[in-house]
Amino acid sequence: MAKLLYNRKDVYMKSYDPFNMSKPQSEFVKIRNGAYLFVPDFFDKAKSDYYFNDLIKNSEWRQEEILIFGKTVKFPRLTAWYGERPYAYSGITHEARKWTDTLLEIKNEVEIRTQSIFNSVLLNLYRNGNDSISWHADNEKILGDKPMIASVSFGATRRFQLRHNATKEKIQFELGHGSLLIMKGELQAYWQHQVPKTKKEVEARINLTFRTIT
Repeated sequence: MAKLLYNRKDVYMKSYDPFNMSKPQSEFVKIRNGAYLFVPDFFDKAKSDYYFNDLIKNSEWRQEEILIFGKTVKFPRLTAWYGERPYAYSGITHEARKWTDTLLEIKNEVEIRTQSIFNSVLLNLYRNGNDSISWHADNEKILGDKPMIASVSFGATRRFQLRHNATKEKIQFELGHGSLLIMKGELQAYWQHQVPKTKKEVEARINLTFRTIT
C-alpha cells in the first residue's frame, strides 16, 4: 500500500516508486481524499492487441471543438462516446452511440473486477505525443458525489498524473498496453488528472474511461 509522507503542506514525498509497479495490486491504495487501484496487465497482450486494432478501426471518432475567448480550438485528441445516456462536458454534449460487441466485452471484464455496473464509456484516441488532455476532474453532477471511474488503456504507454487540488502533491503512472486504473471515493472532488504532451516519439494510444451516468 502506498504511504504518503508530508513534511510541510506544500512538500510531498512518496515512500514508494510510482514507476515500479510490475505486480498487479489486489487492493485499493488509500490516499488523501480518495483511493485507486492500478493493474498494469489487466488484459494480456493478445487481447490488448485485438481490442486496440478493433477500436481504432471501428469506433466513430470525432475531433471536438471548443470556444475559448472567442476562438474555436480543436481538442488535441479524438473522442467517441458510447453507452445508454448522453454526456456533456466543456460545453459539448455527446449523444450516446450504441454499445459495440467489443466495448461490451471489455466492459464486462471491468465490471467483474470492480464489482460495479457502468452504463457509459468515453474513448480517447491519442494519435501521437502531441495529443494530450489537460488538468481536469470527472466531477460532473450527473456522475454522482463519489463516482468510480475505470480507465483502460491500449497501445502506446503514456504518463498519467494525479494532482491534489489543495496540497498540489502528485502521483503518476505509466499507463501501458492492457492496463487498468480505477479511481474512486472522493478522488474526483479533491484531485485533478492529466495526460501531458511528450516530446518522445510514441505511437497511438486508446483510453476508455467507464463511468455511470446517474
